[in-house]
Amino acid sequence: MKRRHFFQKAGALSAGIGLGIHEGVQAAGKGVNYKKQPFAVGINDYKIDYHVPQLKQAVKIMHITDTHLWRDDERGAPYRQFSGRMAKAYNETRHFLTGETTHPEKAFEQTLNLAREAGADAITLTGDLFSFPSEAAIEWAYERLESLNIPYFYSSGNHDWHYEGMEGSLHELRNTWIEKRLLPLYKGNDPLMYAEMVKGINVVNIDNSYYEILPEQLNFFRQELKKGLPMVLMMHIPLYAPGRSLGYGCGHPEYKAANDKNFELERRQRWPEKGHSQTTMDFHKEVFDAENLLGIFAGHIHRQTIDWLNSTPQFLTQPNAAGGYLEIDFLPMKTADQKKFNG
Repeated sequence: MKRRHFFQKAGALSAGIGLGIHEGVQAAGKGVNYKKQPFAVGINDYKIDYHVPQLKQAVKIMHITDTHLWRDDERGAPYRQFSGRMAKAYNETRHFLTGETTHPEKAFEQTLNLAREAGADAITLTGDLFSFPSEAAIEWAYERLESLNIPYFYSSGNHDWHYEGMEGSLHELRNTWIEKRLLPLYKGNDPLMYAEMVKGINVVNIDNSYYEILPEQLNFFRQELKKGLPMVLMMHIPLYAPGRSLGYGCGHPEYKAANDKNFELERRQRWPEKGHSQTTMDFHKEVFDAENLLGIFAGHIHRQTIDWLNSTPQFLTQPNAAGGYLEIDFLPMKTADQKKFNG
């Protein structure tokens, strides 16, 4: 993968974002600080309402994760030995609201229609859009996303680039199949890290699809924090929260080879013997220490859950393979409510 090419594009994009600091948000000294000026969150099933101090206009984001599209054609024949298990995994699902029989393609199209009808300002796709990197499935999804005329931001999940049993490290396989198949979905952005402004909200996308954070990703996150803008973080693997399982594996203290129970089933490289890199642990701490972070949105677990650490919420979304999504509204907080919150 031409890493320098993507990083330069991401850097240019970030520089452009800084020029838009007054678009949708009022600057407050060095930036917003939600530890001192807290936001409020209302949760109603699959809809979330944020009430945000200093935000000047409403912003609606549709969050989609874990669709697990498995469409394939003759181009996938040479890879069937690597795709067979996941090709059978989500052929039929039950809709998360109605319980009716559905399947990933139908669920995905319905969710895109909901985003259009709701007037979403952006769609965020946080991985496992595909069950394996099938050309047919990627082309099918890309055509539908491009026809929407709604900005969408994609980052990969562990299944998007993984052919089970194929030789190579997780890092090598991710780079290989992003470059060979997934690249159009990033629209010129660095696949491992990029940010987009949506009406005053800085949407930061970081690929942690094999649980680890790279040094360049941590540095990128730090640069985005320095802008002081209202920010949301989009990733596939959720960050560790106390009491959560190893599925919340980014920063989990028990992430290590001895506790990796699925590497043989998934036919992949085993987790490291000594666990996470220091970079990953630093990232975990700095995310929850961030003063201008409105929340983290992830998937992977195939359940809707909420954890709240150090004034920062983390939301996991129902799998889109079963129709799941989160409709997130960021709304300007009323002056009277701001005064109540600030005493």
